[in-house]
Amino acid sequence: MNRKQVALVLMICSSLIHLQGCAVALVGAGAGSVAYLKGNLEAVLKEDVSQVYEATLKAFDELEISTTKKEKDALAAVIVGRTAADKKITIKLKAAENNLTKLSIRVGVFGNQAQSRRIYDEIKKNL
Repeated sequence: MNRKQVALVLMICSSLIHLQGCAVALVGAGAGSVAYLKGNLEAVLKEDVSQVYEATLKAFDELEISTTKKEKDALAAVIVGRTAADKKITIKLKAAENNLTKLSIRVGVFGNQAQSRRIYDEIKKNL
């Protein structure tokens, strides 16, 4: 990353911390960016909703998360599952311009950054 990008990321992080009042982890900008705030891991992926949906279902299988709900249309999708420890996992997908997909991962009621990141990594591996 060049200095302008680093400065932009720092400025965004600073603004989010002041405006949101929560811990934020931000990597990159635009497609491929990942942020963790208010218990959700948020990302923008270069694939369309259908591709991310299929990758998410594969990730759930590989991580042995049982799927309890799955809904999908051309613009959005929701996948809900439960871990062996009965922790609820909610994945939300939303179509964005240029065949991008906004991804949101929530683990449990309050969120879990490490588990969210593990699920995200498995989804990315399946794309």
